[in-house]
Amino acid sequence: MTSAKPITVLLAEDHAIVRQGLRTLLETEGRFAVIGQAQTGREAVDLAAALRPDVILMDIAMPVLNGLEATRQILAAWPAARIIILSAHSDDEYVERTVATGVAGFLEKQTSAEILAQAIHEVAAGKSFFSPAIARRMASIKGRSLGRDGLGKADGARLTTRESEVLQLVAEGYANKQVAAELGISIKTVEKHRQNLMDKLNLHEIAGLTRYAIAQGIIESRVQVTIV
Repeated sequence: MTSAKPITVLLAEDHAIVRQGLRTLLETEGRFAVIGQAQTGREAVDLAAALRPDVILMDIAMPVLNGLEATRQILAAWPAARIIILSAHSDDEYVERTVATGVAGFLEKQTSAEILAQAIHEVAAGKSFFSPAIARRMASIKGRSLGRDGLGKADGARLTTRESEVLQLVAEGYANKQVAAELGISIKTVEKHRQNLMDKLNLHEIAGLTRYAIAQGIIESRVQVTIV
């Protein structure tokens, strides 16, 4: 039993102290091996492709590229990826958009260490796992028509991957030149994407994009993590 191969885990979380805590918790448990740590969603996408871990534990509120968009990109490139979302938000709409990306699990950040370990084991074995409170609401979510995007819907509007990336960076305060450098595209292309965002979302100012990003969980207020 003790000689069984450990489950490999990639941690995607922008707070260093939280990553360190999760790593210590998992490695002390003895059945897991943390093989990578990502501070941004973009790093998570790159590390998932390079390391192919058994399970990815993904925060949502990360800079540059949020966890939902990172999840969407990882699954587009590697459909077999097993991803568990770890979030402070668990309202129905938020969970619905997350489930729509194709994740294998969703845990509240207030979950216990025992539940976290169980979730990783279940997901690594090819099953799904949701926090008990969320699981009780899954029947109604599954009954709805969901696509594999889960992000950027407003009155029927659906954002492309690039538009979602531009939206987050603009909402985080990046200037057009900085967005262009981060994404490796021209400033003119950034301006075009930003205008498309405004048109699709029926917004007329940058502050509106920021409010939308916060409301959609693309960026969010930092909430202290409690894992006991």
